[in-house]
Amino acid sequence: MSQPPAPPDPIPLARRLIQAPSVTPADAGALDVLEGALTALGFACTRYPFGDVNNLYARLGTAEPVFCFAGHTDVVPPGPDAAWTHPPFAAEIADDQLWGRGAADMKGAIAAMTAAVEAYLALHGAPKGSIAFLITGDEEGPAINGTKKLLEAVHARGERFDHCLVGEPTNPAHVGDTIKVGRRGSLNGVITVTGRQGHVAYPERADNPIPPLLALLNRLTARRLDDGAPHFQPSNLEVTSIDVGNAPHNVIPEAARAKLNIRFNIAHQGADLKSWIEDEAAAVRAGFNGRIDLDLTVTGEAFLTDQPAFTDLLKSAVIEVTGKAPALTTGGGTSDARFIKDYCPVAEFGLVGATMHQIDERVPVADITLLAAIYTRILERYFEAFA
Repeated sequence: MSQPPAPPDPIPLARRLIQAPSVTPADAGALDVLEGALTALGFACTRYPFGDVNNLYARLGTAEPVFCFAGHTDVVPPGPDAAWTHPPFAAEIADDQLWGRGAADMKGAIAAMTAAVEAYLALHGAPKGSIAFLITGDEEGPAINGTKKLLEAVHARGERFDHCLVGEPTNPAHVGDTIKVGRRGSLNGVITVTGRQGHVAYPERADNPIPPLLALLNRLTARRLDDGAPHFQPSNLEVTSIDVGNAPHNVIPEAARAKLNIRFNIAHQGADLKSWIEDEAAAVRAGFNGRIDLDLTVTGEAFLTDQPAFTDLLKSAVIEVTGKAPALTTGGGTSDARFIKDYCPVAEFGLVGATMHQIDERVPVADITLLAAIYTRILERYFEAFA
């Protein structure tokens, strides 16, 4: 009786990806490495450059359903090389861990995705459907020339996805802890209050911008936004900076500024929060002779993937491989899933993120191999259920 083929080893590809120093927005050959691996598996690959960012779309098969793996090959700057135990782009293996910038976030996961497809093809042949890869070089950057534009381009070309899995490092301690089934929204705000400069001994000749700025911030922070929502923690507003830049003691400054961020759940829409801030600013402005200018940007709306057929499938695959039941959560920051959710149901599952963006980023070699096995089982269950 013949034995099933040994599972492909994702580590060589992970090392080659890390060795490409793709600090956002530079590609540094990372997509060449991935494209070569995917082409060898039969994928049709197309590059989509936008501005200084390179992106890759790859597809295996022409039929439906289409299961899409999504992620990014760009990484954050490593900081000083001398601070690392092992050079950040050497991709060294030591103490049973793979060291390097991007090991956890998220080149290790991309290698696991690729190995999973190779394993699936070896075990089952071509799927009764299609597998796609949506890979950007602009997730860690402004996210302007990456996934958002890539989705628009491939959608205009007629590409459609039925479900998508993003390989962000979702697990807090162990692979299998957490599947992200949504994300909070994010609103960035800059408040600039402009008054009239003057001498502190003659306040009637000046308009101090600081009291109205503080009054507005007090009004904003006094509101309890909500008590949470299903799968979501309560929304929070955080003042992140108050700047006046006024050195002398005897001068009333002309302007004062503050920055804030709101992480909000599905109880809110970004536009409603912007309107609330504008209304509060108008109330404060009514008693002030100067100006209050607002720069409010919603970088992503809150969303929840309420698709039990898909999320239960993911959860079952994790249980079968790891023996543990992952929590379905929405915590953490934003990701490119905020763009993908407009095209298909999306979830996120990847490696442990404890060292991502840190000096000495690293991940156990066994975790990447385990993740590849989970991704393989997800593909098996997906095409059993949806094809």
